[in-house]
Amino acid sequence: MLQVTGGSLRGRRLKIAPGESIRPTASRVREALFSILGQRLDGRRVLDLYAGAGTLGIEAASRGADDVVFVEVDGSHVELLRHNARLLDGVASHRILGLDVQRAIQRLRSEGGGFDLVFLDAPYGKGLSTKTLEALGATGYEVLAAGAVVVVETDAREDLPEQVGRFRADDSRTYGKTGLTFYRNGETT
Repeated sequence: MLQVTGGSLRGRRLKIAPGESIRPTASRVREALFSILGQRLDGRRVLDLYAGAGTLGIEAASRGADDVVFVEVDGSHVELLRHNARLLDGVASHRILGLDVQRAIQRLRSEGGGFDLVFLDAPYGKGLSTKTLEALGATGYEVLAAGAVVVVETDAREDLPEQVGRFRADDSRTYGKTGLTFYRNGETT
């Protein structure tokens, strides 16, 4: 079991899948991540891609995000995510899209998004992080707000480009085997 590390839900337990089918972000990495972002995320809209158990989106809501959209394609992970997202009832609005990330981005594009913060924690070693950044960048402001931040979690050995389309990396950190790269949506309206 994992626990929420900060905010109004601090200490609440999150279920995780047995085995290695989900690789939740470690507590110390989450604490560092939210320290970098700023502890309070009041009024923010958050998109949690490759959500798994929903740990990052739930942490963001615990710290004040108003709205979280989780995207996860694996059916067993979606059930786990539904269980964990119940913590958000009365805390933040939330929605789960049980779709492939590329299809979810297209759906969000047609709905309009305005997401301020995106967590992108794709399966390691498959080149999905860069591909997903490219897909997000192609949506213009239909999905992301101006100045949106995309936090990409990877294996620390994975090399990510400094720039992907409109996104420029403005910070990167390593915590053991985990790398975090912070991309900012570089275009302004």
